[in-house]
Formats: sequence, C-alpha cells, structure tokens
Amino acid sequence: MALYNVPAPAKINLFLHVTGRREDGYHFLQTAFRFVDLNDYLSFVPRSDGQIHRAHSTLSNVEPEQDLVIKAARALQQATGTRQGVDISCIKNIPSGAGMGGGSSDAATTLIALNRLWNLGLSRQALMDIGLPLGADVPVFVFGQAAFAQGVGEQLQAIQMPPRHYIIIRPPQFISTGEIFTSECLTRDEKPVTMTFFTDWQEKFWQAKDDNPYFGRNNLESVAFSLYPGLRNLKQGLQRLKLNARMTGSGSCLFVECRDEQSAKTGQFEIDQNSSKIDFSGSEESNSGKLLVEQTWVCSGLQDHPLRDWIK
Repeated sequence: MALYNVPAPAKINLFLHVTGRREDGYHFLQTAFRFVDLNDYLSFVPRSDGQIHRAHSTLSNVEPEQDLVIKAARALQQATGTRQGVDISCIKNIPSGAGMGGGSSDAATTLIALNRLWNLGLSRQALMDIGLPLGADVPVFVFGQAAFAQGVGEQLQAIQMPPRHYIIIRPPQFISTGEIFTSECLTRDEKPVTMTFFTDWQEKFWQAKDDNPYFGRNNLESVAFSLYPGLRNLKQGLQRLKLNARMTGSGSCLFVECRDEQSAKTGQFEIDQNSSKIDFSGSEESNSGKLLVEQTWVCSGLQDHPLRDWIK
C-alpha cells in the first residue's frame, strides 16, 4: 500500500542561543522549536527489490546521493535490516537555505512514513536515534511536539504553546548553515536558561493584550546580518512598517509573530505592498535587480506534528 502526499512541516526557532562548542565542532544550543503549516509533501510507493529510488523531486539541483530523503531511507533500511525498497517523490514548498528545516523535516517524514509502510514497528526514540546523524534538527520533527531543545538540539522537552499566526518572509538570500556556525563572528557564550524560565515567561505574556515580545535572541542573526547586509536592511525596513521580525535558525527567512490570522494577513499585505520601498541600499541584492522579498506566507503555529499519531 502506497502513501501519498505525506506532509513534512516547516519549523521556526522562537529563540536560539549558542551556549558553547564541543571539541568535535558541534555547538551547544538552547532553542524553542515550533512547527508551522507550511509543508513539503512526499509520496512513498513500495518496491519488492530492496532498491531506494527518488522517483521525482523538485530538488533537481541536489544529487540523489546527497538528498536527505534518500539518506534517511537508507539509514532506516540499514538499521533494521529490512529488504524492502521504495520509490520516493517530494514536492518542495519549504525554501532551502532558509532556516526552516525543510531538509530535516523531509528526512523525518521519510523515517516516520517508511516505519509505517514497511511495518517496522520502531519506537519514536529509535527513529530519533536513527535521524540524529542525518542532522541535528531531524529528531525534533520525529519527536512531534513543540519543544524546548538543548545539547546539539537532540535533548527535547515538550512545551505548550499559545495559538499564534506567523508571517514568514523569504528574502533572496540562500544561507548555508555551516557558513554561519563556522564564522569567526559567532559568539558561543550565551548564558544558559532553564526551560522553566522560558515557560514562565511564555505564561506571563500568554494573555497579554499586545503582541508578545520575543524571548531571548537568535545569536545567529548578527552573524547572518554581517555576511548578508541585505538581511539587516530587510529587518529594519520591516520595523518601519511596525513589524517586529526575527530570523529563524541560521536564516535566511524572517518571521513576525501575530496574535491572530487577520493581523498576520494585514501585515503580509503591508509587506507585499511596500517591499520595493524597503531600503536595501548597499546590499548586493539591490544592485542585481532581484526582488527584495521573494515570497511571504501566513502560517498557523502548530502544537503537534501532523504525523505525531503515526508512531506509538
């Protein structure tokens, strides 16, 4: 039995603190992950010959051997010893190089879907363990809930989030995560906070009449802004529109948290109407003739991953 149009949601980092660095180069982080309803869609058709094949993908610029979806399927196959195979297709809606976890989400959905398709019966923790070597963000998508994360992102605790909508703003830049984390400009000494401190702060502003201020900061934002000045100018332009934006992950997408869908749509309209007026002076993008804002979305914040109930 095939599985068609299986969702892989995007994520945003509500804050992201870099608290240290391990000897192997991985960074100690603290962050809060939240899924949003911007999805890639994957389909899985079983094969009896044990082959794992990418039947179709909008990632035409990525070789199959480097595709996280293929890597995830092979990792699951190797971990379980199954001789089953699959044809996988993927329709991409989450932009790459945007800090929204698209590749990691696709990999996690692949693990969850093939665990079901191949009738493997692996636990959530087993799938998280298989997913971690594929990328630090893969386990949170398998975990399946909004989460406070520590370590390299693999130590997860579920958190309850208020209903919120988000304007997602995609600029022209593609940003490599490695480029940000290896930058000499990155500070790695943010003072750790406890999950209780974050959840108490969240509760304090839960019923606030005004839109919430953001908790903490994203330590990667200043690095991305130094490497890509157009991003800083974009954030400043959004502030002039009275939209308080923050970068998600290692960039390049920004988000604006809104209390309801209508205020989010109003903000999106303002961005779409004024994007050509946002001052990007001095950025290379402004001289290249590209759109200053490639795309915007209004997304609902999710408490749970849409496939959470697929794993016992």
